[in-house]
Amino acid sequence: MTPQEEALACAQRARQAARTLAYLDTGTKNGALLAMAGALKARQAEIMAANAEDLAQARQADYRQAFIDRLLLDEKRILEMAQGLQEVAALPDPVGTVISGSRRPNGLELAKVRVPLGVIGIIYESRPNVTVDAAGLCLKAGNAVVLRGGSEAIRSNVAIVEVIAAAAYQAGVPQGAIELIHSTDRAAVMELMRLTDYLDCLIPRGGAGLIRSVLENAQVPVIETGVGNCHVYVDESADLDMALEIVFNAKCQRPGICNAMETLLVHQAVAERFLPLMAARLVPAGVELRGDERTRQLLPDLAPATEEDWATEYLALILAVAVVDDLSAAMDHIARYGTRHSEAIVTSDYAHAQRFLEQVDAAAVYVNASTRFTDGGQFGLGAEIGISTQKLHARGPMGLAELTSCKWVVRGEGQVRG
Repeated sequence: MTPQEEALACAQRARQAARTLAYLDTGTKNGALLAMAGALKARQAEIMAANAEDLAQARQADYRQAFIDRLLLDEKRILEMAQGLQEVAALPDPVGTVISGSRRPNGLELAKVRVPLGVIGIIYESRPNVTVDAAGLCLKAGNAVVLRGGSEAIRSNVAIVEVIAAAAYQAGVPQGAIELIHSTDRAAVMELMRLTDYLDCLIPRGGAGLIRSVLENAQVPVIETGVGNCHVYVDESADLDMALEIVFNAKCQRPGICNAMETLLVHQAVAERFLPLMAARLVPAGVELRGDERTRQLLPDLAPATEEDWATEYLALILAVAVVDDLSAAMDHIARYGTRHSEAIVTSDYAHAQRFLEQVDAAAVYVNASTRFTDGGQFGLGAEIGISTQKLHARGPMGLAELTSCKWVVRGEGQVRG
């Protein structure tokens, strides 16, 4: 079977399964999710063995540490994946929810009802936990899913799908609901992006190159999940101790994730006090700092930041730092270089906080909190399918509701239009 034929076969099976999934009862879906969670925990040894092979290959290829961290599966992360499925099972089922309703003067009763999207294709890179998150969320929202992960995680993804799909099918989910394209050939993903007769939408998850490729080549509608060039702005009225903790968390807690801070902006009035404190905290943690001219006047050992640095999602322990004149300058910088993902201000000035919230264009905006909270689980949505940075259909963490569309249900008593 060629890569193109495999992609087509996966999509065809998923389309067939989607017809049943659309009206599968909530109890069966929840039972399947709990069975999938149990199977992950019961068979974690074989999943970790497959993951160890992927890790060995990645290390041999000299991938950077942030990449290795995204790829790694251990007992803790597998347990978190299982817990994510349990949390999704506990969430309300969006399918069938009445969004709005009315009765027309002619007696027609109208209801706008949530329905599944149908078949969703997920194209993603090195994080095998996405396999579980995507399968669980799509299943709960009544969608079939076709997964195409990166070659660097293929063994992990194959092992995971074998475990969770078998558990789901034994629990009453139709065969074909969870499909994984095994081929790592680019031809498979190119074919997937053209299958408009079988897929209802594509969701890419990964770096800028992957997302750009999908947007440029897909014929299937795309929900864009964004690159995270995220900023934290430390205002002149900021509590500097609070700012230090937020900055450290936003950069260091998991630097390889899209909601990690990549650029720090500091008001000129507090730069002389804050920047040495920041460097003393971040440099011992392994962070490489790159500064603009004003920052380097205060921290002369820093490497100079280039134009490219301001626009880069590092996904690593690298941080660009700039001193800015005021809030307006900070927001101008964010507007120019940000990717509309997550942006934060640390301030004690209510007016500045409100202005930042109102005027910064991003999927998530924060006052006095780390950007690392932009996450479906942290927002109470359960696991997420991705962080949408576009404005059509969905924006921000995409949970169950964002994986549905709607249809109008009309009930009459013989009405005809005159």
